Amino acid sequence: MKLILPATWVENLKRELRLAGSREIGGILVGEYLGNETFRLADISVQTIGGSQAHFARDLEHSTAFLKEFFARTGHDYNRFNYLGEWHSHPLFAAMPSGQDLATMREIVEDPNVGANFAVLLIVRLARRSTLELSATVFSPHSPPINAEVELEVAQQALNRSLLQRFIDLFR
Repeated sequence: MKLILPATWVENLKRELRLAGSREIGGILVGEYLGNETFRLADISVQTIGGSQAHFARDLEHSTAFLKEFFARTGHDYNRFNYLGEWHSHPLFAAMPSGQDLATMREIVEDPNVGANFAVLLIVRLARRSTLELSATVFSPHSPPINAEVELEVAQQALNRSLLQRFIDLFR
């Protein structure tokens, strides 16, 4: 699986991580399916409460409201736009899933009420106040976690993609 992170979201994450300092923050990842097991991050929620220096707890109400708004904005086109997973920071530790992170993500993908075929866990860390370190791990029911390929999209690629999409929309 490949996850494309737009330059704007990378900069947003850096800003939020600077503001949070040594507290863990996190939220939800939603994305656009591009085909061939490739997803482009479309939006993230940022929850700045519920974290300490070594723990982050997702606020279900905050996450649910974010998802409802995202699905309304994307016309409930679940084949194209959908929940990708979770993200949170490890400001004082390596940008790798902890044992608790692994257990939590396993619970999400194996919960029949959630109905997720997979979920991505993105762990981020700001090094030297300007370098984003990250890991992306994919969880699937009854399968071991695997690393996802992460591609940072530069601003020009995003601009070209936006212009191409506008051109296509003109002829729909």
